Amino acid sequence: MTTSQEQTRRAVRGYHEARFRGDVPAAAAHLGEPFRFESPFFSSTDRTGHLATLPGFVSIVTGVDLISELYGDAEATLLYDVHTATSAGTQRTAEHFRLEDGRIVSITLVFDASPWQPMRAEIEPDPGAPAG
Repeated sequence: MTTSQEQTRRAVRGYHEARFRGDVPAAAAHLGEPFRFESPFFSSTDRTGHLATLPGFVSIVTGVDLISELYGDAEATLLYDVHTATSAGTQRTAEHFRLEDGRIVSITLVFDASPWQPMRAEIEPDPGAPAG
């Protein structure tokens, strides 16, 4: 692994591990500006909006099994199963990251959203809520 790939790995794994611990400040330390997040449910063009959703999401997660991790000089892809305490059960998830200057500036989350549709109102961020 090259030095830049190792730097990418440290940032992405640091974010991933902090996120699933529910450690918002540690996750934020790995995000750059400008920042963009996109998933089947919502998108955000700033770190604050994205990070505001983490506590609610982590509260339903019962475990995470990392299946694969691929690192490039300024991008990475993780494939993992998220085990939840919801009717969605275990969710196979792919997450693609783009980095600039060693920080994550873009995350694209890919998963089958159909099991989540009945819970959509509880999952989507409230546009009127403070971003934290």
